[in-house]
Amino acid sequence: MEEQLSKTEFRNAMARVCAPVNVITTNGPAGRGGFTATAMCSVTDEPPTLLVCMNSRSTQTALFFENRRFCVNVLTQEHKELAGYFAGQRADMEERYAAADWISFRSGSQALSGAIVSFDCRLTEARLVGTHHIFIGEVIDIRSRRDGHALLYFDRNYVHVPTQTGSFGG
Repeated sequence: MEEQLSKTEFRNAMARVCAPVNVITTNGPAGRGGFTATAMCSVTDEPPTLLVCMNSRSTQTALFFENRRFCVNVLTQEHKELAGYFAGQRADMEERYAAADWISFRSGSQALSGAIVSFDCRLTEARLVGTHHIFIGEVIDIRSRRDGHALLYFDRNYVHVPTQTGSFGG
């Protein structure tokens, strides 16, 4: 029988995985909400789909389910403070939103005006796995910019990675 890994072992190992920092927003009949996440990735391009993970104990879970849409905003290094606010340093949602400039997609989703890229998604599926909901969203609109350095999280800290340090394949 295999020995089960401890929660601490797993969390410590995952801390060694570098990931972009994102603010995930929602806006709709249930109201406006948002949280900071590194658990985001593409699923497929037919149709364009991505996923994000949200702690099921979050008080905002109902907002995301009721609104049936979310926006993934990939942050730049200039958004370090905003990432903290949406991670819970500011409990009041209006204070979180007041700390940045936002643009509305046609759908009503809130896109961070300075994000590297914002993906407007329609929630198509959700699944509870352990402590987190996996939200799968069909991307219905995209806003992006060509400049900016991604805000990355590694070893429980924000890190700076120089741009254009080289290329793969020679």
